[in-house]
Amino acid sequence: MLDHTPPPPPETFEAPPAVITTPCSPWPPPYYLDDGLRKVTPYHFTYNTYCKERWRGREIFDIFCSEFRDRPREYYKKAILEGRVTVNGKPVPSLTSPVKNGDIISHTIHRHEPPVSAQPVGIVHEDDDLIVINKPAGVPVHPAGRYNFNSVIEIIRADRGYSFNPLPCNRLDRLTSGIMFIGKHRRAADDFSAQLRDRSVKKEYVTRVVGEFPEGEIVCEKPILQISPKLGLNCVRANGKEARTVFKRMAYYPQADGNNKEEKEQDETEHAGMAWKKMRGYSIVRCFPLTGRTHQLRVHLQFLGHPISNDPIYANQRVFGPSLGRGRSDAENDEDIMTRLSRMGKEEVADAVAYHDEVVDAYHKRKAEKMTGETCNICDTPLYSDPGVHELGIYLHARRYRCEEGRWDYETDLPEWALPPPGMEGPTRAVEESDPLAIDLKKLGLEDEDEKGQTAQEPQAPNPVQIEETITPEPISNPQGAAANGT
Repeated sequence: MLDHTPPPPPETFEAPPAVITTPCSPWPPPYYLDDGLRKVTPYHFTYNTYCKERWRGREIFDIFCSEFRDRPREYYKKAILEGRVTVNGKPVPSLTSPVKNGDIISHTIHRHEPPVSAQPVGIVHEDDDLIVINKPAGVPVHPAGRYNFNSVIEIIRADRGYSFNPLPCNRLDRLTSGIMFIGKHRRAADDFSAQLRDRSVKKEYVTRVVGEFPEGEIVCEKPILQISPKLGLNCVRANGKEARTVFKRMAYYPQADGNNKEEKEQDETEHAGMAWKKMRGYSIVRCFPLTGRTHQLRVHLQFLGHPISNDPIYANQRVFGPSLGRGRSDAENDEDIMTRLSRMGKEEVADAVAYHDEVVDAYHKRKAEKMTGETCNICDTPLYSDPGVHELGIYLHARRYRCEEGRWDYETDLPEWALPPPGMEGPTRAVEESDPLAIDLKKLGLEDEDEKGQTAQEPQAPNPVQIEETITPEPISNPQGAAANGT
């Protein structure tokens, strides 16, 4: 008997959501050099990104206002109403329109990139597969946020041609300088990234911190928690992710008047409760990260009471108060801290008040990036002043990466800020030791951590703490979609 049941209708094909394309893609990148800065002439650009899980069901205006901080609420409101923000290629009906799973959000902006240092990307080593670079401070690795052409990847591409596709194997924070590995092709990048994830890779950073850092090997094992993704703020918290670093002081340089007993006694009286103001001089410290948490080194050094001297966040009294967050691990004042931090670089200069060297008196006389009160005559975007050279990076440098099995070993010279100041003697290169980590992990009780299942005992040293590596998370698969906000 024949079956006369009609066949099921064919599945309806749904085309992917529409996106908006960038009106033009300037090439070569519109770079120009001015007063030691690499600048980019403003241009139009469109971001496209899929709806994130935490955005589902939320109003489009609320998403832009709460997730992104580059522009004021008034800008996002006007962009939505005027059609510069679209969902699935169509104008948004209203500010309260909800966003659902699968939606593609597009945002076309007149892009104003912040300047970065004009210092070139240094080449430490190059072969057929790999480029080992010395990244300048203040330059982000990937296009993200307000940065696009002013990123390591795009600067290298501009230097070697449009078809060249640099593939980073590791990441450094924007403010950090030092060794990075760039694959010339996908296989090389994947292979070397796998090596870097291996525990046999030893990493050494060097930094410059406030005051006289303790001698000996200082272990900090304080967990790190991200307090605000929007502000990029991280703090020591008991419920944070495990973090472990070993520090070792390389040099201490007291101020010229550091032996003046009367001045020291005066400091004790005038700066009661402000420990950082009593600290004289600065220390050069070697950092050996055993974990890789965001801002780990910066957060742990702050917790120890020796923040990086020119860190605009973690050495900022206007944000953290007179103690600069020393020994703080509670969440009691988090809301106030985030409010104060959100004003930095907008209403106030994002300066490091714990800046104890020869330029402290001239600090506020220099240029510093903040909103000028003026707007672009094309897009009404609030304009920023140029950052001063002292604000294009912090005193944190990835000095050496070494394969423990001896297959490769790359290092850079000490940065200028780590060398002895005029009139003082000190090391001009990192100390060579049989173990490049300069650490006996077994002695410190840090070996076989996984087998122990518990935190190792800290060594008997003053103020033992923990520190982090400044490698950022793995790159997303769609770098353009990473910043639909245009921030």
